[in-house]
Amino acid sequence: MQLVWLIVIVVIIVVAFSVFVVNRAIRAHRYRIGAGREELIGKTAEVKIALEPKGVVFVEGERWTAISEEGRVEPEEEVTITRVEGLKLYVTKKQ
Repeated sequence: MQLVWLIVIVVIIVVAFSVFVVNRAIRAHRYRIGAGREELIGKTAEVKIALEPKGVVFVEGERWTAISEEGRVEPEEEVTITRVEGLKLYVTKKQ
């Protein structure tokens, strides 16, 4: 009788673990991968070193060299990324 309960408990644990793993796998596949230069376009960045027109911005935890397409932008202002060329971001003041 004890062997039957042991088997039942082990089966329940294995099934619960399997359901958990499958659930996490399904969630992981639903998320869109966000990598690459094209993912930065349209995002908001914060100016760290004034853009006159070249300076530094902070976006998604990283510092980037940026060039303002609209003239001078002061530190702590927000800008929108319009294009990416190499390791430089081209930005405009956030509307």
